[in-house]
Amino acid sequence: MLNIIFYIFVAIVLIQLVYYLGIFSKFAFSKPQQVTPKRIPISVIVCAKNEAEKVKQFVPLLATQDYPDYEIVLIDDASSDETLDIFEEFEKQYSNIRLVKVENNEAFWGNKKFALTLGIKAAKKEYLLFTDADCYPDSDQWIKTMSSQFTMSKTIILGYGAYEKIKGSFLNKIIRFDAMLTATQQFSWAKAGMPFSGEGRNLAYKKEEFFKVNGFIDHMNIRTGEDALFINQSANKKNTTVCDVPESFTYSEPKHSFKEWFTHKRRGAYTASFFKIEDKLQLKLFAFTQLAFIIMAIVLGALQYNWMFLVPVIVFRYIITWIVMGYSAGKLKEKDTVYFYPIIEIIVTFTQLNVFISNLFSKSAHWK
Repeated sequence: MLNIIFYIFVAIVLIQLVYYLGIFSKFAFSKPQQVTPKRIPISVIVCAKNEAEKVKQFVPLLATQDYPDYEIVLIDDASSDETLDIFEEFEKQYSNIRLVKVENNEAFWGNKKFALTLGIKAAKKEYLLFTDADCYPDSDQWIKTMSSQFTMSKTIILGYGAYEKIKGSFLNKIIRFDAMLTATQQFSWAKAGMPFSGEGRNLAYKKEEFFKVNGFIDHMNIRTGEDALFINQSANKKNTTVCDVPESFTYSEPKHSFKEWFTHKRRGAYTASFFKIEDKLQLKLFAFTQLAFIIMAIVLGALQYNWMFLVPVIVFRYIITWIVMGYSAGKLKEKDTVYFYPIIEIIVTFTQLNVFISNLFSKSAHWK
């Protein structure tokens, strides 16, 4: 019986190695991207709802980008604070700012997808670059580096939306590791020709891609996933690429409590439940093998299975995955998150299990 468990354990490890060496390595070990500046016209789109303090800080960073031809479309999504007033002041201050005012209506009450649709339609440029109101670019080269990856065929660009570092916070390392792992999955599958999701905090695409699928119409009733579900529907091998140049990263304030991060994870898992069947299967298989590896390693160890066979398998798996994650973290400027890799991986894995169980018994399309 123990031998059968061990053989299953080895099979689990082999599946894991297919993910890490066959898929994730496509990003982790990829050559540094070349940035060849282009002069294509860009509309930067920012949707805000009650983000007065954030937009006051971050809009000037967008308005002073080193790029020759761009506009900023600021969307006020029926804010009840001073966001609209601040936007109106910015509109007077910067000639390249366009303001879109969204009023709540009965059909699309509080739906960000409706607000974004109005902003996209108002945009005068054909190439769109998105970030959130609580995000800021890492440098004044953000537009230049993200737009540099556009070609005649590559009309969807996946960028990295990072979180700020909080010194001395282990929770912050967990959150940033999780974001790094998510980006590694998104970028790697895109490089493998099977893109499945993107991050709205840093995403670019040509306007025609939006209208090809009638925008968000197929999932307008789902209150979350405006970026992920759009990419899942629109992205393919021919039209999608990634941008992993550090100057292209955006940053936002991370969650400060486990509860907040857990809610964020639940929202992401709920969104993923609407992905294409093949994308849901690959995500679930990866999550299952992560969990199964940890549990079966503990079980075999507790039952005192022959350590001469068990330990080499565990060590080999950790060496391979640690190396791949280390290179990926290095590319995304998150190297400190892998110093405690085995511990953080266990925490993230069991958090994901808790998220699955929570969503199984409490589903909602009205995430706040």
